[in-house]
Amino acid sequence: MLEEQHDNLQDADGNLITDSKEVEETPKTVNANQNALNAIEESNAEEGEDETLRERHEIPLLDYDMLSMESLVDELQKLVATNKVMSIKEHIDEIKKSFLAKYYHFIEEKKEEFHTENPDSTEDFQYHLPLKATFDHFYTEYKNKKNAHFKSLESNLKSNLENRLAIVEELKDLINPQENIKDTLKHFNELRERWKTAGPIPKDKYNHVWNNYHFHVENFYDYLHLDREARDLDFKHNLEQKQKIIERVAALVNEADINKAFRELQDLHRIWKEDIGPVSREHRDEIWNQFSDYTKQIHDKREQLFEKQRGNEIENLNNKKLIIAEIEALGTVKVNSHSQWLVQIEKVETLRTAFFNAGKVPADVNEETWAAFKTAVRNFNAFKNSFYKEIKREQNDNLAKKNALVAKAQELKDSTDFAATTPIMKQIQNEWKQIGHVPRKYSDKIWKEFKSACNHYFDQLKDFKNEENSEEIEAFDKKKVYLETLRDFQLAGDHKTDLDAIKAHIETWKSFGKVPFQRRHIEGKFNKILDALFDKLSLSKKEGDMMRFANRLDNLSESNDSRKIENEKIFIIRKIDELQNEIFQLENNIQFFANTKNAKKENSIVLEVRKNIAIHKENLDIWKEKLTQLRNLDQE
Repeated sequence: MLEEQHDNLQDADGNLITDSKEVEETPKTVNANQNALNAIEESNAEEGEDETLRERHEIPLLDYDMLSMESLVDELQKLVATNKVMSIKEHIDEIKKSFLAKYYHFIEEKKEEFHTENPDSTEDFQYHLPLKATFDHFYTEYKNKKNAHFKSLESNLKSNLENRLAIVEELKDLINPQENIKDTLKHFNELRERWKTAGPIPKDKYNHVWNNYHFHVENFYDYLHLDREARDLDFKHNLEQKQKIIERVAALVNEADINKAFRELQDLHRIWKEDIGPVSREHRDEIWNQFSDYTKQIHDKREQLFEKQRGNEIENLNNKKLIIAEIEALGTVKVNSHSQWLVQIEKVETLRTAFFNAGKVPADVNEETWAAFKTAVRNFNAFKNSFYKEIKREQNDNLAKKNALVAKAQELKDSTDFAATTPIMKQIQNEWKQIGHVPRKYSDKIWKEFKSACNHYFDQLKDFKNEENSEEIEAFDKKKVYLETLRDFQLAGDHKTDLDAIKAHIETWKSFGKVPFQRRHIEGKFNKILDALFDKLSLSKKEGDMMRFANRLDNLSESNDSRKIENEKIFIIRKIDELQNEIFQLENNIQFFANTKNAKKENSIVLEVRKNIAIHKENLDIWKEKLTQLRNLDQE
């Protein structure tokens, strides 16, 4: 009779089971609550296999896309050091994805910079980021822990499954009317305790093994001739426990934190199924339906939350598409200056930050979106680099020109021919200023070399001038004293004697030598005294002018300033041209008066014109003589 009654039995959830020997997993009856129940069973089966998975709900899942690479490595280190490996699996996977995305983007940018700065290089690009090595270290530590965990878990799961199946078999054998009921009950309680401590089993066996266990537990209650009073008390206790669970689940329906409610619901299902025994048949369907109804309500709220999250992800996707479109547009705007490119680069950097801060997108388009973003940034960089490659060529040309100037400056830096070398060094410096930028990595080096060579030369020039200046200052002091004595000089009245005395003063003045440039005003004071003395002498105009000019020539010769000498020559030539033009005009005027009917009446005018012509010709002779002497000075 007992074997025949096994044909139609129910599991702990009230579902029909149709095998008296071994309970098989059968398709569930499709109903309004089934999706919710399946979600709970799948989660509990997974966590039943590895109990450490339950801890993952306690660790907040951050928006890792918004963290920097440094912060991601810090998070990875903390998780690996303080948590069980399977409880952090989802977190580690998200950190890895975010870190590698940022890392490969960073490396691509460095690679583009390398090729921009070295367009003709055949060297393979290499870049070492110490942070990547740190990341690899902690990620390897995590993988080693995970592998060790799986190895241990695999062995334990197999052993625990065998142990639980053995317990089920022992439960089957308890149904033996020949055995003493007290001994049977004692054995039954022992099996229940062993079951509670048997440990996790593979998730694909979870529901099957639990259903078989509960089937035989209920079978034990329903079909053995137990003491009805003891059984009813146990049924009543189990009913009270399950009603408390239902009350708690009813309260969870109003819990604001849906994920928290669902996690607790998982635990309550696990307690319902694993820790609490069956209830009497008359209450089984009723309490199970209540439990599953509330379960469905929580599950529906969770689905609504997921739907909202999916909506947010779609919105994030649209935002990221707009950002990608803006970067693509910037990759077509042509600008022609470094300052304008800096503005464009800053815009792209702002968009990159906005992209990383935009939040998650649907998983099925995540890789596609990331690839589109990388392509847009890469195209912008290529467009930008085409401009900088041209700049780079110009800078390399500038580098060659400046290197040539450095070589020239270094060649001349020890020269002591200051008169010839100084103009060349000044010209080199002016040429340097006219040359544009050079590649940044060479800029400081060649500037230091050029500056060092120029400073070396001009320091020597300064030392040389300081030596000269001491003599010039001494000459100034002597001339200053002599000038005061000359102010009291009086002509004797004899032309030759006075002229010889003036010439002697001039020779004495010359003998003192040059004075500092900034004190050359003393020469003007001396010339004024000479002019006054020459005016007192009864010299011809030519003689006086030529004596003054001789003194001026001496000053020009001492200055050794070719520019001043050339200016003096231009001035004299201009004066000669003016006088010649004046003479020509006056001679034309004479011709005019000579041809008029009243020429006799105008003889006085003609005579005046002829007198002016004679004066101009005398002055012309003086200026020509000055030009001759000046040219002789050039030849010397």
